[in-house]
Amino acid sequence: MTGLAALFSAIALPVLAQTSEPTMDKGDVAWMMVSTLLVLMMILPGLALFYGGLVRSKNMLSVLMQITLITAMVMVIWVVWGYSMAFGGSTSPYWGGFGKLFLTGVTMDSMSPTFTDGVVIPEFLFIAFQMTFAAITPALIVGAFAERIKFSAVLLFVALWVTVVYFPIAHMVWDEAGLIFNMGALDFAGGTVVHINAGVAALIGAIMIGKRVGFGKDMMAPHSMTLTLVGAALLWVGWFGFNAGSNLEANSGAALAMINTFTATAGAILAWSLVESLLRGKASMLGAASGMVTGLVAITPAAGSVGPVGAIVLGAVAAVICYFFVTTVKNKMGYDDSLDVFGIHGIGGIVGAIGTGIFTAPMLGGTGGSDFSIAGQTWIQIQAVGITVVWCAVGSFILFKLVDILIGLRVDEDTERQGLDLTSHGESAYHL
Repeated sequence: MTGLAALFSAIALPVLAQTSEPTMDKGDVAWMMVSTLLVLMMILPGLALFYGGLVRSKNMLSVLMQITLITAMVMVIWVVWGYSMAFGGSTSPYWGGFGKLFLTGVTMDSMSPTFTDGVVIPEFLFIAFQMTFAAITPALIVGAFAERIKFSAVLLFVALWVTVVYFPIAHMVWDEAGLIFNMGALDFAGGTVVHINAGVAALIGAIMIGKRVGFGKDMMAPHSMTLTLVGAALLWVGWFGFNAGSNLEANSGAALAMINTFTATAGAILAWSLVESLLRGKASMLGAASGMVTGLVAITPAAGSVGPVGAIVLGAVAAVICYFFVTTVKNKMGYDDSLDVFGIHGIGGIVGAIGTGIFTAPMLGGTGGSDFSIAGQTWIQIQAVGITVVWCAVGSFILFKLVDILIGLRVDEDTERQGLDLTSHGESAYHL
C-alpha cells in the first residue's frame, strides 16, 4: 500500500489503537503545524493575489472577497460536518458518515497515524491540515467564472459543492473504506481530490454561466502581472506544505516530496516558456506563471512516489499539454474559462494522476516495488480519474442548476460592465 492513502487507512478512529504504545515526535508535530500554515498561505494571500492580478482592475476586490469568504465558510463547514463526511468512520465506500459531526469524540488525546507504524500526530492537527485542503479546492473553482457571478451564488454553490462533491471524493480516495482507495489508486497530495475536482467543476460552471460580456471583443488582459507573479510565487512556496506536508512526518518521504516540488515546477516553467517562444516568438510572464502552477498541479499526486528526474519530465509534459488546452482547445470549444482553471488544474491534474502510474515505476526512478506494473497501475489511475470526473461533473451540474433556480448565478449586464468591486462590495481596489 503506497501513497497518501496508506497513512489515512486508520484516520477514522477517534483514538489510534496500537498493539504497542504509540509515540509522538515533536519534530513531526512542528513540521505539520508549519505545513498547515503554508497551505493557508497558498490560499490567502497566494491564490487570492494570483487570481486578483489576472482579472481586470474593476473586479480585483471581488476575487479577493470570494476567496476570503470561501476559506472562512469551508473551515466552519469542515468542523461541523465535513471532517465526519470524509473521515467519520463509516464503512461506506462513498462517505464517512456522521460519526464525527462537530468533531464528536476528538480530544487532545486523540491521535492520527503517520506512515510509520506506531508514530502518531494529534488528530486536531490532522483535522486542521486537511481543513486547508478543503478550503483551497473550491477557491480554485472561482477563477473559471470570475467577473460575472453573484457573490451570494458563489457562497451557496461552494457550501453545497463541498458537501456533495469534495467530501465524498476525499473519502473515496483517502479513507480505508473508500472506493478509489480500495482500487489501489495513488494520490499522494490531492491530484484527484483537489485539482481534477476543481478543474471539472470550473469547466461546468464556465459553460453554464456563459461568457463574459464583451468576450472576444473587449480587452480582458490581466490588470497586474506583478501581483499575479507574487501570488504564483506564494503558491509555489506554500505548495511545499501541501506536498511535503502530506507525508505527515519530517523524514525522507517529506524530503522526496520536497525536491519533486522543486524539480517538476522548474521543468514545467521551462517547457511552457520554450513552447511559447517557439510558437509565438516571445516567452511571457503570464506563460511562466502558468507553467509554474501547472508543474505544481501535475506533481501533486506523484510527489511521494516518483524520482526527481521523473518529476521534471512529468512537469514538462503537463506544461506542453496544458499549453495546448488553454491556447487551442479552449478557443475551438468556445467556452470562457476566465483564468484557465480547467486547462491548468483539470488537465494538469489528469496528466499528473495518470503520469503517477508511469513514473512511480522503479525503472524510471520511482518508489514502486519490484512487482510494480506500469500498465496495471496506470489503468487503475485512469479509472480513478474517470470516477472523479463523472462524480464531479454530474454533481456540479446539478448544483449550479439548483443555485441558478434559487437565487440566480449571474449578475446583470450593467452590473458586470461596471465591475463587481463597486456593485457587489461598494469598494474599489484602486483610487486614482
